[in-house]
Amino acid sequence: MDRLHLMTVFVAVAEEESFNGGARRLAMSPPAVTRCVAALEARLGVKLLDRTTRYVRVTEVGQRYLDDARRIIAEVDEADEAVVGINGTPKGQLTVTAPVLFGKLFVTPVLVEYLQRYPQMDVNALFLDRVVNLMEEGVDVGVRIGELPDSSMKALRVGEVRRVLVASPGYLAEHGTPGEPGDLVGHRIVAATGVTPSVEWKFAQGRSVRLRPRLTVTTNEAAIEAVKAGFGMTRLMSYQVASWVAAGELRVVMEEFETAALPIHVLHREGRHKSAKVRTLVDLMVERLRGVNSPI
Repeated sequence: MDRLHLMTVFVAVAEEESFNGGARRLAMSPPAVTRCVAALEARLGVKLLDRTTRYVRVTEVGQRYLDDARRIIAEVDEADEAVVGINGTPKGQLTVTAPVLFGKLFVTPVLVEYLQRYPQMDVNALFLDRVVNLMEEGVDVGVRIGELPDSSMKALRVGEVRRVLVASPGYLAEHGTPGEPGDLVGHRIVAATGVTPSVEWKFAQGRSVRLRPRLTVTTNEAAIEAVKAGFGMTRLMSYQVASWVAAGELRVVMEEFETAALPIHVLHREGRHKSAKVRTLVDLMVERLRGVNSPI
């Protein structure tokens, strides 16, 4: 049997954790799927899957082969798409990631426009306030805020944002406005772990301060709500609080001690062929996000 076909069947069964599930995905009969996996194992001389009446799981060697098979299939798909040419119509599915609120405010409108422009495309959007490894998590395109240590990604810079310290006017009227980082020790601090995982905040001029937050939350939205209610001060990205600052519900303080602005990049996995679907999405995203800067 064709080796690429055998790989495709194995990947489907491994991901579905079921021979029947893999058969449904590929529109094949379960016996045909079973024969393909058996033929692949016989060709390789190793056991790729553990089977019981209750589950199907990849073996340790099977997991390594699964990772390689996914990569090979993806490269073949990209090669096929490259042959179609620059004017080919994108088809298929893409997975995109971005920080939660940035994704909501800036990336979602781009994805909607993209899907309206290319009706044969589907997009799975993962909006998460953590660093997503595009290679390990099978993500095609990502938006990342901050410096990029990963040189294996193709990165296009589109803008920058600031990290700002904010509080409500009512809180500042009652507790005073801090003039320098050391003053924060006497204030109520709200820490959003998505942005500030430690209690040590660094500022410009080499200044830093170790703080004990009165409230630690897991979402930026929760930190914003607590600070809007006058509980204390928090530190977030400028785009996350821009609307509240514009409305006068929050005020930025200690701007002179802000660290350098953080870059915004659009990333994609670099390969021998740049598929039409990745190319068109990256081009549109760069065009729409270019010039996104601190709105406050």
